[in-house]
Amino acid sequence: MDERQTVGWTEDDEERSALWRSENGMKPPRRVRPADDRTTADAAYKLACEGTALLWRGDFHGARQLLSAMRRRVDRKQPKAGAGPREDFHLQRQAQARRARVLGMLLVPLDTDAAGGTHTVPLRRAPDVAEACAEAYGPPAAGERSLVPLRELLGVIGAHEWRRRGVPVPALDGERVRPAYGVFSPVRGEYVDLVARTRLPPDGTAFDIGTGTGVLSAVLARRGLTRVVATDQDPRALDCARENLRLLGAGEAVTVVEADLFPPGDEKATLIVCNPPWLPAKPTSPLEHAVYDPGSRMLRGFLAGLAERLAPGGEGWLILSDLAEHLQLRSREELFGWIGEAGLTVAGREDTRPHHPRSADPADPLHAARSAEVTSLWRLRAAAA
Repeated sequence: MDERQTVGWTEDDEERSALWRSENGMKPPRRVRPADDRTTADAAYKLACEGTALLWRGDFHGARQLLSAMRRRVDRKQPKAGAGPREDFHLQRQAQARRARVLGMLLVPLDTDAAGGTHTVPLRRAPDVAEACAEAYGPPAAGERSLVPLRELLGVIGAHEWRRRGVPVPALDGERVRPAYGVFSPVRGEYVDLVARTRLPPDGTAFDIGTGTGVLSAVLARRGLTRVVATDQDPRALDCARENLRLLGAGEAVTVVEADLFPPGDEKATLIVCNPPWLPAKPTSPLEHAVYDPGSRMLRGFLAGLAERLAPGGEGWLILSDLAEHLQLRSREELFGWIGEAGLTVAGREDTRPHHPRSADPADPLHAARSAEVTSLWRLRAAAA
């Protein structure tokens, strides 16, 4: 968030302003007007569609009910079917962006408590958001007042609950990984299962590229690897991985370092694992970078640098869904071309089918592609000279 951004509005014949807070990258609204329990859903939806944000001054639960009513109105307008999977995908992305923009127009105030150290929502029946906001935003400055989209605040609260409860990982004997706000959660466990079951190359150092929560590093350490170097460039992910690895008892085997792709230096590894974002599309918010990889930058960067960082006899494990192929965003021929250009060969492949609910939901606009999706672990080796 850019702390210098502010939002201004008129309330009770007084000019007011507050900091704008949006970790999702939503721009500050140009127009803001107060709203409360007397505001109807139809009126709120109309104003939001026209670009006017509503600053909620009523009961917190009333705000949640209004958001749900606005959501139902947004969802009535389904995206049209395109000429093919690629166009269907882009139309769906446009609809998602519009939905986020309209629902993001319902704002709530976020103040600093009397003690000056934690966030609080000054609304009737508002929940205690201190811990959740501290995890997502850090401590507030003394006297800080800001506005935040209610939809985003509810996401912050939900992420705190995910972190508190943790996500059970079968490959770790059901032990739990605790994702931080903004760090991709291992709820789609098929990619973790692939790493847990594929035969390991000869023992040595392993790299986990783009570690996120650290779950794959933990699996590798649990399988007996005594030295794993986990990399990421997101400060949240680095802190999250260190915490999870400590809680899972893998802190001694795994070293977490900040890096864009490979660890600094020229150290080689017998195993290099990477689970890049699967879809080559532009993220619409910072939190989408774990899903969308513009131009397949991370995928291509991993392949291009892999051969020179592999020790003799080593393998690179590329974990990738073929959903992009079914959506006609990337072809299998392109993938093979990048592998060959990088001086790599395919030594084998392990496949699995996803088992998340959306893959079996015929109401999903992308159901045809999702129902055919396969997640693969590609075993790559440096080509013989």
